[in-house]
Amino acid sequence: MIHSDGFRALDRQECLRLLGKVPVGRVVYTRQALPAVLPVNFSLDTDGAVVLCTSAQSDLVRAVDGVVVAFEADDFQGGRRSGWSVVVTGRAAVVSDPADHERLLRTGPRSWMPMRDGVFVRIGGEMVTGRELTGGADRPRPPCGWSAVSTPLRRTAGRVTYGTACDRPHA
Repeated sequence: MIHSDGFRALDRQECLRLLGKVPVGRVVYTRQALPAVLPVNFSLDTDGAVVLCTSAQSDLVRAVDGVVVAFEADDFQGGRRSGWSVVVTGRAAVVSDPADHERLLRTGPRSWMPMRDGVFVRIGGEMVTGRELTGGADRPRPPCGWSAVSTPLRRTAGRVTYGTACDRPHA
């Protein structure tokens, strides 16, 4: 179903299929009480969990082991104004089971960085959401800026500030 904002919601199966098409995503986590985003290469495990390989000594491992994080990957074509974005939210955990670790050495992601102390981190797919924008190049793009028809943005001390829909915060 296409929503009024031009995006189509994706089901879990479609989200996982799309994730399998791209090599890099972003882990979103908290570092020293602030949001942090780190690009990583990844693969999907047989159950749909996101798996990445990183150094056992990395700040990422210390920050995410046992914590709920988000993982985002996307693919957009700017010229066509189309693409998709998928977010996986779940608990991250360092893979400690020797059998799982051996299996992932054969089937899991390969780090793009050389390392001797690599560990695998799994992000469970408790929540998988996605959306797709298709055919954006076919739709007229509204200008961002003043137009002949402006709408009120807010009232402050009796004054009204005007602008276009591009000026308003998105819900």
